[in-house]
Amino acid sequence: MFVVISYDIADDRRRLKVAQALLDFGGERVQRSVFECYITERNYERLQRGLRRHLDIEEDSVRFYVLCEHCRAQVSLWGVAQPIERPGLRII
Repeated sequence: MFVVISYDIADDRRRLKVAQALLDFGGERVQRSVFECYITERNYERLQRGLRRHLDIEEDSVRFYVLCEHCRAQVSLWGVAQPIERPGLRII
């Protein structure tokens, strides 16, 4: 699956924990609060469960956009933006 994850998290400590969790699951930061990730469905569910532990539902927001291959092909990149590569074998 190809997923775009964006967040707006008020607390620095929670924000760092969310960013680290996304990196741990193979996410690549494409903007300060936006990650792109190739991930299996199983790991996607694990990632979501893990992120919930770090959030304050009253203050924070996280958005997950699952893009199909057709939709991903429609993405436009401007400026210095570069597409992320589909990973090879990755053991977590």
